[in-house]
Amino acid sequence: MPLYDCKILAELDFDKFNLKLPAGCTYLNPSPSLVLRPLQRDDFDKGYLQLLSKLTQVGEVTREMFYKRFDHMKSWPNSHYVTVIEDTSVGKIIGNTTLAIEQKFIHCTTYRGRIEDVIVDDAYRGKQLAKILVGSMVLLSEKVDCYKLTLECTEDYMPFYQKFGLATNNSRYMQKKFFDVKS
Repeated sequence: MPLYDCKILAELDFDKFNLKLPAGCTYLNPSPSLVLRPLQRDDFDKGYLQLLSKLTQVGEVTREMFYKRFDHMKSWPNSHYVTVIEDTSVGKIIGNTTLAIEQKFIHCTTYRGRIEDVIVDDAYRGKQLAKILVGSMVLLSEKVDCYKLTLECTEDYMPFYQKFGLATNNSRYMQKKFFDVKS
């Protein structure tokens, strides 16, 4: 059971980003065994949380907790587009990103998109997979009528994201953590 309808990914115009993929490969299948798709409930068993733990603290998430969160996100259609790349030859999730949609009253009741949790397994780097993941979120945010798309990143990653039309502005990001997740 996918988190969202996978047809929406097939409708995106990835050619806007002019990526060079190996012959016979597509953005939805960046190699013969790699598949870009929505997160699925059974990805708990495909190393999804282990991949995320390479990005940040995940904590001790049980199967029951994962299913409860997945079902909750699925019950709010068009709010979270968690998108993964699976290596089907080994049944492992090797890439991830999320487009979180915020509903607004401003700008004629439109949406704001936020890219989160971009990660590609170290063993799969250098195959343009992060570009495919980020590109899919940029295109998807445009498709679902977001008036703007934001993300937070370190200065080191800014040149990468600028390739997708994201730019810095005078805003300053601030945060308040209420607690740190303990593993």
